[in-house]
Amino acid sequence: MNMLQIKKTAMWVGVAALAVGALSMSHPTDGEAQQRIPPPTREAAQYSFAPIVRTAAPAVVNVYVRSRVKMGNSPFADDPFFRRFFGEQFGQPSDRIQSSLGSGVIVSPDGVIVTNTHVVKGRGETEIRVALSDKREFDAKVITQDEKTDIAILKIENGNERFPAIELENSDTLEVGDLVLAIGNPFGVGQTVTSGIISAQTRTEIGHSDAQVFIQTDAAINPGNSGGALVDMAGKLVGINTMIFSQSGGSHGIGFAIPSNLIRVYLEGAASGKKVERPWLGAKLESVTREIAEGLNLDRVTGAMVGRISDNGPAAKAGLLAGDVIVKVDAFEVTDPRSVYYRLTTKGVGGTVALSVMRKGKPVTIDLPLTAPPAGGKNDVRNLAGQHPFDGARVSNILPGLADELGLDDEGVVILSVRPGSIAARLGFQRGDVVMSVGGQTITALAELDDAIKQHPRVWAVEVKRGGQVLQLRVPG
Repeated sequence: MNMLQIKKTAMWVGVAALAVGALSMSHPTDGEAQQRIPPPTREAAQYSFAPIVRTAAPAVVNVYVRSRVKMGNSPFADDPFFRRFFGEQFGQPSDRIQSSLGSGVIVSPDGVIVTNTHVVKGRGETEIRVALSDKREFDAKVITQDEKTDIAILKIENGNERFPAIELENSDTLEVGDLVLAIGNPFGVGQTVTSGIISAQTRTEIGHSDAQVFIQTDAAINPGNSGGALVDMAGKLVGINTMIFSQSGGSHGIGFAIPSNLIRVYLEGAASGKKVERPWLGAKLESVTREIAEGLNLDRVTGAMVGRISDNGPAAKAGLLAGDVIVKVDAFEVTDPRSVYYRLTTKGVGGTVALSVMRKGKPVTIDLPLTAPPAGGKNDVRNLAGQHPFDGARVSNILPGLADELGLDDEGVVILSVRPGSIAARLGFQRGDVVMSVGGQTITALAELDDAIKQHPRVWAVEVKRGGQVLQLRVPG
């Protein structure tokens, strides 16, 4: 008998002994304690996840992505010496195919799939193909994707066929210690299933984006599992496996999944054709440090402290004050600004939430209306291109919603994204960088940045603010 069989039998015998003891209401004799009663049926002796896997696994797919990337000219393309030895085609533009593999989960019988943005994001022309567990393959297209949360929604392009789908569970019902299964395609070996427990809820410290909140699990997650399913013991989807904590690239029992409640928000947005909007708070939140907790007479180092408040924002109208510490959103405890924004996002625009706040050591309840941020104008966002340091950057005036999302002040210009391979990318600009000045000219609005990059100085002098630090850059013109 192998170790697994020993554990299963011991488990059944322990339960049987408990049941017998409860019925007899008497202590067993030494002879009775040594008896080993066989299980009455084969089913009673088995402990298996097979019924759960049969329910959930058909909805988990492999996602194959092929990107056609155009390679640029070689700097030696026109050199007669190199063309003589390597041929007339040496150094000319060419296409290179990049391939990647991940997982996805069908959440609707008409072929809607949830996966990670980093699984399907490619450069250039991209083709996506999904393979079901029964070996059928179909083309798919991206309906929507969000880099901040790493959520992408796909749709199988195959007419009226119906597909096996998995039902979403309310991830807020999970508790630490609950059993879960991770289903995906690690290392491209084919569909695999691993088991574990929930180690933590709403982890916020490990994401690259302020919008990322995770379920932590010790179910083995490896490269290729990204976009796969994390399911509970009812076979329902509680999360999308996204990343691991590892120093070697293999699973060390610390994996992270995007909660199903956040996935549901993006599915509803994709179904309605509307962009997902996070409710506007109108306040800058800061994590509570030990020093802040001591200064505010808090008994725990947790929560989100209210800093700057917009004059006409929802927070000001609801009665929040600078120095308030938010410790709960409705019935859910929050540990930092990310967890506050997560709760607001999953609640959605419309209605209200009850904020439990500590104010000068005393509890206060604030009813916050959940409203959408004011829309920006047509000149508030722009893609920049040209012979200047911001070539390839997408920039925006700092609008109310962005100020909340990125934890910024209300005035200025912020970088939203940077195109790979552009001048801005090579210089190291990042999402969230606030442009302070260019060539000594203070930048408070996009129009001022436009004027500044029209100049052609011998040396570009640029200042950006990143995470509270001002960085200076000098670039030859």
